Amino acid sequence: MKNKTIYALGFFDGVHIGHGALLDICREVAREGGQSSGVVTFSAHPDTLVLGQTPRLINTPEDRERLLRKSYGVDTIVTLPFDRKMRDMPWKSFLELLRRDYDAAGFVCGADFRFGSRGAGNAGMLAIYCRAESLPWAVVPEQTLDGIRISSTHIRGLIENGEMSTAVKFLGHPHILTGQVIHGRHLGSTLGIPTANLRLPPELAVPKFGVYMCLCAIDGKTYPAVTNVGTRPTVNGQDVTVEPWILDYDGDLYGREITLEFYRFLRPERKFESLQALKTEILRNADQTREYFRGRSVQTTFNFQPLFSAEK
Repeated sequence: MKNKTIYALGFFDGVHIGHGALLDICREVAREGGQSSGVVTFSAHPDTLVLGQTPRLINTPEDRERLLRKSYGVDTIVTLPFDRKMRDMPWKSFLELLRRDYDAAGFVCGADFRFGSRGAGNAGMLAIYCRAESLPWAVVPEQTLDGIRISSTHIRGLIENGEMSTAVKFLGHPHILTGQVIHGRHLGSTLGIPTANLRLPPELAVPKFGVYMCLCAIDGKTYPAVTNVGTRPTVNGQDVTVEPWILDYDGDLYGREITLEFYRFLRPERKFESLQALKTEILRNADQTREYFRGRSVQTTFNFQPLFSAEK
């Protein structure tokens, strides 16, 4: 007999501390019934079809899944397509689909969660359905931090405005980006500051152009990194790139996957009068980054403990 699953319902962009409260309740409900915990999410943001607009996302689907599994211990992740069929599905049919095809034995959602055709399904309808079907359920109230409602939209704005340390508070973990290292112009190597180049996926929110204090995870080990996000105006760059200088690391990374963890915004991107002036400033930023992470307890990527708690 298959182990039944209690599912938390949502999109989970960013996997922030508001989501964490939802996932904690989901695990509690599952534990009480001797069941596993799971998440139901979607491959595309529902707003694309529902509102006709696609918001920039905080994470790639792959990073979202890694955070759910490794940081919150989710047993099962069901990623459904959000197509016209899903958009137009009656809310009760959506719940019955999960029971029939994914062994759902109960549900947890946020107080503002909507599902089914025209958003007819909500927390109240979920509660009525589960009572009628004798299924466990829970509705998690709105979560706040510093008096502000925790939401992916708010966190996305913080990232785009360069308020990274505040974004980290609301996320409960550093903002992350995983990607494959690609070839760049090798300018950093000529300056004695070799950088790894990552392409920022077009669907993601772009952090404010500038330099960030980061950690870079390579093969399970983490290294401090000074990371520039922007167009490199000193050398008349055009495309948006993410370029970490990984401190204290020596090795060939081309074609390999790395994960950047963004912690703090250091300075805006600007055009320097010379390459030497640029190098001097980057070296200063490297000292600042080393000092920031010196003595801090650094965990392997995706094994974060929440840094802050939501307020109910």
